Amino acid sequence: MEVDIKRILEICVDSVESAFAAQKGGADRIELCTNLNEGGVTPSCGAIKFVADKLKIPVNVLVRPRTGNFYYSDEEFEIMECDIELIKKLNANGIVVSVLNDDNTIDIERMKELIDCAQPMEVTFNRAFDLVPDPIEALHILIELAVDRILTSGQKSNAAEGIDLIEDLVEAAKDELIIMPGGGVNADNIKTILIKTGAKEIHSSASDNIIDWSGEEFFGNTTRKITCVNKVKTMKMIVDRI
Repeated sequence: MEVDIKRILEICVDSVESAFAAQKGGADRIELCTNLNEGGVTPSCGAIKFVADKLKIPVNVLVRPRTGNFYYSDEEFEIMECDIELIKKLNANGIVVSVLNDDNTIDIERMKELIDCAQPMEVTFNRAFDLVPDPIEALHILIELAVDRILTSGQKSNAAEGIDLIEDLVEAAKDELIIMPGGGVNADNIKTILIKTGAKEIHSSASDNIIDWSGEEFFGNTTRKITCVNKVKTMKMIVDRI
């Protein structure tokens, strides 16, 4: 007998405006961060509280003290622990986090500390996974650590290019951990990625780049991403019809 699979569309947002746009478009969950143009960092407590209180869909929060690599100093790691404790008090559904060693292998001891700190929230291992030297070995480590899901582009610049590895990861993970494709996911490729990989969840920013004029020449223009309601609606419709 064929079993219906409920597939989840997660939208990555870096502002309150985008969070509401994602919900309006039909997103099942959001990942909240800030500074998305540079890969994202931890948002403010005010933004987390406001979004978690006002939205009707789950909110997962990025825990990343800075851009760049995922090998953190003792001071940065302490900040991450403090952020997780605060996020837990602000009604978030989960965190999105990773810690690597300087050779890009998973820092097992530190990840365990963060996962323990986050309980009972969900834990997603972010796209730092795309840097690990042995993805299958890393997958089994994260299963042992009881991570809920891995966000990955299949160790390529986008999920469409990494589709073969993502398929292998979904098969290897079975039902012990969720593999969530992300990176360059849009309405043109979302159906192919989901069908080919067998993934139950998928991640996209569904955003447009907009230019803000500061009003003063010496500040100049700034470019930021904003979630597009229609892009979310289109992808959600495709996901639900598979």
